[in-house]
Formats: sequence, C-alpha cells, structure tokens
Amino acid sequence: MAQPVSDSKLPAAIAFGMCAVGLVLGLIGGFWSGSYAGGIIAGLGAIPAMVGMWKGIQQETQTTLGLSVLAVLSALGVGALLLILAIVHTVRT
Repeated sequence: MAQPVSDSKLPAAIAFGMCAVGLVLGLIGGFWSGSYAGGIIAGLGAIPAMVGMWKGIQQETQTTLGLSVLAVLSALGVGALLLILAIVHTVRT
C-alpha cells in the first residue's frame, strides 16, 4: 500500500508567484504593450501548478487539486494575455 503524500500547496503558490512576476514585468513596460519575458515566466508557472495537481490527485484531496487547477488556468491565461499584447504591440510599431 502506498504512503499518502503530505498536503502541499507550495507548487500552486509558486505558480501564483510566477504569475505575479510576469504581471510585474508586463506593468514595467506598460501593460498594453505586453511583455515577452513576462508572458513566458507566467506561462512557465503552469509547470509547478501541474505538479500540484498531481499531488492533489495522489492525496485525493479537493483543496490542493482545486487550487492547482486554478493556478494552471491563471498561469496560462496571464502568460497568453501578456504574449498576445506583446505581439500586437510589435505588429503595430
């Protein structure tokens, strides 16, 4: 029988932190101009969030799994938004 994995929300917290760093980088250059670096960093936040999803499935707890799903969606959303804004800004200029 497998040992239960300890409850850890750290991967989701890391993902939300990477989203925040991406947003800060996007705001430095002006939000409407987007940020390639910010979009990539925020998008990469999906990786630790997916690890958190795996841990939530292993633990069979809905809080860790739900928080991690929210972190994946926010990381991908923020990353895509910043990248799309950066591409639009580049095409306009």
